[in-house]
Amino acid sequence: MKKLMCILAVILFVITGCGKSNTTDKDSDEKSSATSFQGAKLDTLKDAYDVIVIGAGGGGMSAAIAAKEAGADTVIFEKMPVVGGNTSKSSAGMNASETKFQKNEGIEDSNDLFYEETLKGGKNTNDPELLRFFVDNSSSAIDWLDSMGITLSNLTVTGGMSVKRTHRPADGSAVGQYLVKGLLENVESRQVPIFLQAEVTELVKEGNEIVGVKVTFNGTETKTIKAKAVIVATGGFGANADMVTQYNPSLKGFVTTNQKGSTGDGIVMIEKVGGYAIDMEQIQIHPTVEQKTSYLVTEAVRGEGAILVAQDGKRFINELETRDTVSQAIIGLDDHAAYLVFDQGVKDRVKAINTYVEAGFVLESDTLEGLAEKMNVDKESFTTTLESWNQSVASQNDTDFGRKTGMDHDLGTGPYFAIKIAPGVHHTMGGVKMNANTEVLDQSNTPIPGLYAAGELVGGIHGNNRIGGNAVADIIIFGRQSGVKAAEYIKNK
Repeated sequence: MKKLMCILAVILFVITGCGKSNTTDKDSDEKSSATSFQGAKLDTLKDAYDVIVIGAGGGGMSAAIAAKEAGADTVIFEKMPVVGGNTSKSSAGMNASETKFQKNEGIEDSNDLFYEETLKGGKNTNDPELLRFFVDNSSSAIDWLDSMGITLSNLTVTGGMSVKRTHRPADGSAVGQYLVKGLLENVESRQVPIFLQAEVTELVKEGNEIVGVKVTFNGTETKTIKAKAVIVATGGFGANADMVTQYNPSLKGFVTTNQKGSTGDGIVMIEKVGGYAIDMEQIQIHPTVEQKTSYLVTEAVRGEGAILVAQDGKRFINELETRDTVSQAIIGLDDHAAYLVFDQGVKDRVKAINTYVEAGFVLESDTLEGLAEKMNVDKESFTTTLESWNQSVASQNDTDFGRKTGMDHDLGTGPYFAIKIAPGVHHTMGGVKMNANTEVLDQSNTPIPGLYAAGELVGGIHGNNRIGGNAVADIIIFGRQSGVKAAEYIKNK
């Protein structure tokens, strides 16, 4: 594996693009809205708020919207110079069951099936209370977003799921930037201030209750800001190489898909005030990461029909197995890498591919033989593989590896494309312990008064393996819940 690369360049690359752009106007607008946002002026800062939200990713902004809707005076502190966090990098979509968009397409799904498949994907180690709340509130979360003008109506499938329950923007584009843009607009319309380059360094505790935070602005001035409740939504620790290898030494040297701010700050702060973390060694590697840029290639590419081939030009696994299984299969290949192969039809259905083309790591040819040459694989073996795959799609029977999803379209529409990929550190399933009310728990599993959490810094929801599309659902469902419950706590004090 190549050495861990600088992540700052990657997050800027993801949000703003690089080189000559050929993205749609919609994509450009979404990128510029996040990067042009200047944040609140320091002279508008108050000494106290009802609710302080730490982190302006999808979870934090969802929490702030929900808290403000419930009547709480709310503020967001974000340590980075831009909003969005890892949410900006999300590609595949948001999983949800029994939604109106599924019903519109005649897709039969249930919360129980979603629960069972997520539990299976997590190796039966998911927290049952959190998982039950997660699936049962997924459809209402889709409706909540839709009510705010954030419509996820385009459906696809991800690994470990048996039906189309991954919800994307209507045009099939990557969910992350669209979601960040929509949430930011709703935060601003509700006049919730977001202070950028505002790094919370400490949770303030009086007795057993959280009553505020210490925050450093622009790296210089530190203030203590009072609050009646604090919501921590700072994300995981996938960009903290030392922390990753501390908990999982086998991942030393892996590239990471995480934005630079995902360093585990919130977990550490919560532990210092009596909370505790679980499953910290459970760190997910994503199977399809372009290694030179650390750029994640969305699972939606496979969900829309792409296949994986080894250097011998042959498939080697059901491409829509769970991420851990696919990753280990790639690592087990002779050169620990594979090619993701797709056609123009997949490219048309997954708009994120345009960004990969801009980045310069997509191989392209009008013919399969020409693509095989660029990939440096055996032409006869490769073309036979594609012919066999297209026959499997036609018969809806993958006799080689038993794939059953992502087979709506064959790979028969030129030109043809390939991306060389290998696994990279992607998501940290471990984190602080909370209950379904998003209350952070102490070692005796008693809620710490005034302290709530949401998003990737929470452990237990995904168990030992996260299903693609469940992270976006996680941040929206529990972000919203944390805002609601923090506001309720204030009213009941």
